[in-house]
Amino acid sequence: MGGGHWRGDVFADARVCLSNRARCDFEALEYSMGTLFMKRSARDIKKFRRIVSDYYRTNGRTLPWRTRPTPYRVLVSEIMLQQTQVERVIPLFHSFLLTFPTLRALAAASRREVLAAWRGLGYNRRGLYVWQCARTIVAMHKSRVPADPAILVTLPGIGPATAASIAAFAYDVPTLFIETNIRSVFIHHFFPRARRVSDAQILPLVAQTLDRAHPARWYGALMDYGTFLKKTHKNPSRKSAHQVRQKPFVGSQRQLRGMIVAFVVKRGTATAGQLIAHAAGRDRRMVIAAADGLVAEGLLEKRKKRYRA
Repeated sequence: MGGGHWRGDVFADARVCLSNRARCDFEALEYSMGTLFMKRSARDIKKFRRIVSDYYRTNGRTLPWRTRPTPYRVLVSEIMLQQTQVERVIPLFHSFLLTFPTLRALAAASRREVLAAWRGLGYNRRGLYVWQCARTIVAMHKSRVPADPAILVTLPGIGPATAASIAAFAYDVPTLFIETNIRSVFIHHFFPRARRVSDAQILPLVAQTLDRAHPARWYGALMDYGTFLKKTHKNPSRKSAHQVRQKPFVGSQRQLRGMIVAFVVKRGTATAGQLIAHAAGRDRRMVIAAADGLVAEGLLEKRKKRYRA
C-alpha cells in the first residue's frame, strides 16, 4: 500500500462514513482514497478475511455484551471499554447491569449511585457520561438508544468511533471505525515493514474488507484476532502514528482525582480539609485544584464549602 499525504477532502469523506448511518457510499470512499493509496486485490482481501474468520470460528471470545447485545448493554460496554481492558470490564459490567438493569433504571439513579457502581473501572468521567447518555436518551429519544451514528455522536462522551461501534454492535449497521485491536490487525497484515502507520492509511482497508452483511460479527472477529496478535507478537500498534504512551498512574493527577471521587462518593460529602487529610503527602493546592476541577466537570458539586457526590 502506497504512502503519500492525506488530503483533507478525502479525510472528510471518511468522516462521513464514521459519523453517519452506514448508508454511506463505500464505493465512492474507496475510489477517492484510491487516488492516494493502492487498493488491495480481491485475492488479498479474500485471504485476509479467511484468516480472521478462521481464527474467530475456533477462538472467538464469549463476552456478555455479545451473547445478548441489546442496545443498552452495547452502549454501556462500549463506554466501559474505551480505556479499560476486557478482562477488567467483564465482572464490573455484570455488577453494573445488576444495579441498573435497564436504561430507565440508570437514568433514574443519582450521580452518587452511578459513580459508586463505576468504581474499579477508572476514568470516572465515563461513568458520568453513561449516566448522562441514559438521561438524554430517556428524555429525548423515547428510551431507545439511537441507531444512527450522527445522532449517537451528539450524546455526552460519544465520539465518532464510539458512535460507529455502537451502531455496528447494537444494530448491525455497517459503519467504519478503528480501535486499538483493529489497528493492530491491519498493521500486522498490511504494513509488516512500515515504521509508522496512520489511521488514514488503515481506513481504506477497513472499508475494503468490511463484511457489510454481518458487521457486528466481523468487527468482533477483528478485535479478537487483534488481541491474539498482541499476545503472540510484539504489539503491532507500536507502529501506529497515533499511539500515545500512558503516563504512570501512581502519583499522577488521575490518581488524585480518582482518590477524591472515591472518598466523596463513600462519605456523601467532604470538606476541603478532609480531602487534604485523605490525600496525605499531596500539595494542598493541588488537592483543592483537583477537587474544583471535578466540580467544573460535573463529577462533584460544591455547596456551602462542602464537596458532594
